[in-house]
Amino acid sequence: MNVVQKIAKNTILLFISQIVTYFLAFISFTYMARYLGVEKFGILFFAISFAGILIIFTDLGLSTLMTREVARDKSLMGKYITNIVILKLFLVTITSFFSIGLLYYLNYDEKSILIIFLIILAYFFNSFSTTFYYLFQAVESMEYQSIAQILNALLLLIGVFLVIYLKLDILGIAVVYVITGAFTTLYIVSMYLKKFSLPEISFNFDFSKSIILTALPFSLTLIFSTIAFRIDTVMLSLMVGNVAVGFYTASYRIIEVLMFIPGVFTAAIYPVASNFYISSHDSLKIIYGKSFEYLIMLSIPIAVIVTLLANEIILFIYGVQFSEAVIALQILIWAIPFIFLNYIFSTLMISINKQNLALKIVFISMSLNIALNLIFIPLFGYVGSSIITVITELTDFTLYFYFLGRYLYKIEIEKVIIKPIIAGFTMGLFIYYVDIPLILLVCVAIILYLIVLTVLKAFSKDDFDILKQIIGIRGK
Repeated sequence: MNVVQKIAKNTILLFISQIVTYFLAFISFTYMARYLGVEKFGILFFAISFAGILIIFTDLGLSTLMTREVARDKSLMGKYITNIVILKLFLVTITSFFSIGLLYYLNYDEKSILIIFLIILAYFFNSFSTTFYYLFQAVESMEYQSIAQILNALLLLIGVFLVIYLKLDILGIAVVYVITGAFTTLYIVSMYLKKFSLPEISFNFDFSKSIILTALPFSLTLIFSTIAFRIDTVMLSLMVGNVAVGFYTASYRIIEVLMFIPGVFTAAIYPVASNFYISSHDSLKIIYGKSFEYLIMLSIPIAVIVTLLANEIILFIYGVQFSEAVIALQILIWAIPFIFLNYIFSTLMISINKQNLALKIVFISMSLNIALNLIFIPLFGYVGSSIITVITELTDFTLYFYFLGRYLYKIEIEKVIIKPIIAGFTMGLFIYYVDIPLILLVCVAIILYLIVLTVLKAFSKDDFDILKQIIGIRGK
């Protein structure tokens, strides 16, 4: 199996699993939103955002470092996984006590504290699962991660249906999150033990200290990026209230679902890119150029379709009670092209050992995000937060693109984006003026987009050669 086929295999595996996972999650969140209503839905996702910020302090970038180093030297696997799991147990304990104290300091009521703490506990389980996901990525065995993610989504969906059937409240959903996280962690650990056997249980203080210091740029990058990603929800809750969080989160959740596309792609690319940095700079440049091109082609039609059909999407998913979320979705969706590219940018920065520079970029965008939200949330509420999200992602994109051009390869961006923009504009006109059933409209619009790209010769011979390699067709 050549490199292209290996990337394709892992990308397809993760892509299929993510489609199934997000389809199940889509049903779960739809029923949760409709069952809980705007305010309680806002409380739940405030808890998720709060937990999402705290959970980064239980990893500190160690899993990312492990993926890169184990991808380069498989013999380090046992040493990394043992020491990281022990470190995580220590970090989880500290974070648990800190989170409880912080919640009481913020003066939340007892029930809200219990709900938030249960979600945090669920995220602790997810943190351990993620460590093993990263390990399987390092050895390019994505199937175990794929099954675990589907299992997680399926258990969550069953739990949500059970909560609704038993007419339980938001506390019941929080318990479902904990049980789901625990079962998923149990599965992925058992798969690791089955495939690789139990490593020697030995904590090496000097090794752990060294990997914490080495992972520090990853750690701080993860902290800053997660704060930038989650802090708007927390700030909305504290400054405006949970109703605003409900509307904002309803739109933001759709954006999060779409992030699986670059997430899957970069998970497959990361170990290969890390290897190519050592063995073949030319191959690494090709990966960068093609990734940029393909993610632009994918993200532009998504942004156009969602902008024009935002009202239908919100009403279909959440119902009329969430209709005020439409404007937020129409704004937020234009962060998607930048988010897609920022995924691959950040991955490549780590692959070429520029994690310190990536850290500075993420710190700048986090600081900008917090500062602008402090100004815009009191004035415009969740609409202001939506605008700031787009600005933050654009800032990341600009800085990443500039520095990758200096240290890896300078892409002529105008040559890459002009054809997808023309095709996207044509597709948009079709959606705006043609009145046919929604599903048919979207399908025909996508076909039209691909036809226009083909007519404009957006697909090169290299693209078709890559496709042939993926499906195993050999040229003469």
